[in-house]
Amino acid sequence: MSVTHPRQPMLAPSVQATRDSDWIRVGRAADVPLLEGRSVRIGDTRIAIFRLPSGWAAIDHGCPHAGGPLADGIVADRCVICPLHNRRYSLLTGERQDAGGDGVRTYDVRERDGVLELRAAEHRLLDQAA
Repeated sequence: MSVTHPRQPMLAPSVQATRDSDWIRVGRAADVPLLEGRSVRIGDTRIAIFRLPSGWAAIDHGCPHAGGPLADGIVADRCVICPLHNRRYSLLTGERQDAGGDGVRTYDVRERDGVLELRAAEHRLLDQAA
């Protein structure tokens, strides 16, 4: 039996840098329910942002196995399970949890005044947002 996961809406990025030049506004925190993910595209990069009980996490949106939409995955124990083939990734480290194999990149994310922001400098997102 397969489970169908509805596609989650993307956040609407505001690709202007905030007053801290290495952070990019990507959407409203209120648009991401607890224990769910949403995706945002900055240039050619698509990132999945998750709301956890302890705060926020952000990782590459595509599963390295077959490109599955990780923002649509099931979130549990600070991990996300890819909806296509059940591969499990840590939302804190990006490491694959269920076996060896490629992990996903993590991104710094923060909430300021109800707005989600991604740190851009370390992953060249700011260049893509321009």
